[in-house]
Amino acid sequence: MKNKILLFLSVIFLSFCFIVLYKGLDNSNIYTPKDISKKTLNKFVSREFFSEDMINSEEIFFGNKFYILNIWASWCLPCREEHPALMKLSKKQSVKLIGLNYKDDIKNAKKFIDKFGNPYSIIITDVNGTISIGLGAYGIPETFVLDENKKILKKYIGPLNDQSIKEINLLLK
Repeated sequence: MKNKILLFLSVIFLSFCFIVLYKGLDNSNIYTPKDISKKTLNKFVSREFFSEDMINSEEIFFGNKFYILNIWASWCLPCREEHPALMKLSKKQSVKLIGLNYKDDIKNAKKFIDKFGNPYSIIITDVNGTISIGLGAYGIPETFVLDENKKILKKYIGPLNDQSIKEINLLLK
């Protein structure tokens, strides 16, 4: 009788462990940030990429209908992949393309721009990553489409591709 009770308890315990572990497999451990659409851009101060003068966000984001803020770095391979798409977007007159250089060595970043071209109207630096964190970014490249009121219309995580360029073009109309 004692063996039957012990066997029964072992089966119950193992069944419980199996169910808990099986349910755990269904839960994703991939972090996805909350939706930040319609969030207004936080004010910030940064250094301008080429002149290294201090510049605030009020000076950067004014007078345009749309803005595209792209977080990039020279050490980021996906940033290299998306650079041709950014060069295409830079030709649109209705949008101001702003680059946010993330935790990068300034010499390497300048070599990157010299080699691949500069699609940005202005580039600012984010040496310690606080501006990017304030935006809700958790990796690079990330791209934000903003309206004239500095409200985030759409956020793209990862490199821009043909599909995301089509979506951006629809947003810009």
